[in-house]
Amino acid sequence: MLVVQLSDPHIDALRPDKAAAFGRAVEHVRTLPMRPDAVLITGDCTDHGRQDEYDVLQSLLAPLDMPVYVVPGNHDDRAAMLERFGHLGTQRLDGFLHYVVDDLPVRLIGLDTQVPGQGGGELCDRRLAWLDARLDEARARPTLLFMHHPPLVSGLDVMDAIGLEGSARLCDLVLQHPHVARVVAGHVHMAVTTTFGNSTLMTCPGTDATFQPDLSHPAQLILQYQPPLALLHTWSEPTGLLSFTHFLDDATWITLHDGQQWAPTEPTAHPAH
Repeated sequence: MLVVQLSDPHIDALRPDKAAAFGRAVEHVRTLPMRPDAVLITGDCTDHGRQDEYDVLQSLLAPLDMPVYVVPGNHDDRAAMLERFGHLGTQRLDGFLHYVVDDLPVRLIGLDTQVPGQGGGELCDRRLAWLDARLDEARARPTLLFMHHPPLVSGLDVMDAIGLEGSARLCDLVLQHPHVARVVAGHVHMAVTTTFGNSTLMTCPGTDATFQPDLSHPAQLILQYQPPLALLHTWSEPTGLLSFTHFLDDATWITLHDGQQWAPTEPTAHPAH
């Protein structure tokens, strides 16, 4: 199994560079040597939640021939997303983009953390109760939770002011359900990895850039722009669930080992598939 996670495209009618960057990310996904089984977009699909922005988003996603699963971010419009994407998955929670993807070796559960009109997110009692029930019903299945707002304290005051309310209760649920193998999110536009309960929490940068913060100034938000990254989540019987950070940029694939022996000193390069 291969699942690609993209995040925070922020499609904006006034910023064609954002759409162009997301288009490059989509094209890059199409050139991966192994065809992904699914693509996750962890929120802030658009910058203003406008219908024309969602039109652009859907047109850019059209070349992908695998399922695409989205959840809203604080910049999105939940009603617009429910209208366009409300058919995703199964066991949906009425009024939210909460749903289950059950047809892969790793069970995927999308969580809607949006609070309309606010930068921060929330997992309220109703949303957490739904999640508890979904986790209880499949304790033997390795599970990946994906959402927009990460349940972490970043150490950056500006970002932590728009964090996720309900993080502690979510952590309690993850502790009670050790089959949650990964929790993934977006929002911070950074690549962060930490423990979360008995699981691992990872955040995915945006499709146009990766932010590297200056943690020596927590009251400010001083960032270095770096190339955009995606997360690749893979699963097999021997390895379990593995996650890789992956550059969304031109790449050269080389064969270092052909299955029988190591390559010569100068390995043979070959184009992406």
